[in-house]
Amino acid sequence: MHLLRSSLILFLVLAASGAYSRDYRYSDAHLHYVDFFQESDGMDKLIERMAEANVEHVMLSGIPVAKKWDENEPKRPRYYAGDDANAYWYSATDVLIAHAYKQLPSEQRRRFHPFLSGINPNDKNADAHIRRMLEMDPGLWEGIGEIFTRHDDLTALIHGDAPRADNEALARVYHLAAEYDLPVMLHSNITSKRERNPLYLPEMEAPLRNHPHVRFIWAHAGTSLEIHRHQEKLDFLLSTLDRMLEAYPNLYIDLSWSMLRPYLLDEQGKPDPDWLKLVRRYPERFMLGSDVVGRFDSMGEYMHGFEPFLDALPAEVAHQVARDNFLAILPRKVRGELEQ
Repeated sequence: MHLLRSSLILFLVLAASGAYSRDYRYSDAHLHYVDFFQESDGMDKLIERMAEANVEHVMLSGIPVAKKWDENEPKRPRYYAGDDANAYWYSATDVLIAHAYKQLPSEQRRRFHPFLSGINPNDKNADAHIRRMLEMDPGLWEGIGEIFTRHDDLTALIHGDAPRADNEALARVYHLAAEYDLPVMLHSNITSKRERNPLYLPEMEAPLRNHPHVRFIWAHAGTSLEIHRHQEKLDFLLSTLDRMLEAYPNLYIDLSWSMLRPYLLDEQGKPDPDWLKLVRRYPERFMLGSDVVGRFDSMGEYMHGFEPFLDALPAEVAHQVARDNFLAILPRKVRGELEQ
């Protein structure tokens, strides 16, 4: 009896501290079904990896650009940064996503949430493309994105002006998103590789301010692996997010795998207390993403990599971040169907 009581006390202490293993179910809020060559491991492989990683729902998107294999390049590149050849806007990525989704049996479809992405964000016809796709397949599309604006070296590889999150073409897209109750995921770098200040932040704040009825998901909080390579850690990021989350109730943060270090976990793999405090303060505004690109074998590694951070949060908040927050920003009709 004494041993039983001691075990119960130990369990309660561990539970209160978060120092025990939790059984997380995940929503992958940032997944690209195809890569920069519009190729994919395929839906069967994706479903297998989801089962292995305990991922119940995924945001299913394409890649809005295609990387060119240039006549002057002797070897086919493997990534957009593989050589100096340019990339170009590729709207057929949405057709590929719709086709893959339609091949799923009806009982599987409720786990997949297709987002439209195949637009040139500098083209004021972009909203017309989105409207056509919405009208061609009523009820299929559940969001818009990932829209590429400021995007590391990729921006320089695409012909034309650098896309801005606050331009007139995207304003038309945001109005359409509000009309159809669709969330919008934006890739908008908060700064360049070299500038140690929030150089491009006004471009992200303007749509948040001007389109309060649109739910914006900020892909990896304006950071990128390329920025981390050059600057390691943006010292201003945490305070900036704190201010923005308070100012803009329509802002949601995608904590993709590239943010695990140097932000969520320290060099020893321990959760950062300041980031834990931020997530506890805004428990409904953060979601997780693998950001895999056409290849799915690393999904489990990326999603489970968040567990030390999740375990340090209150259990209710951890489960919200792991699974529920992504589902909560989907269109009202979709949310209602998922609750049935």
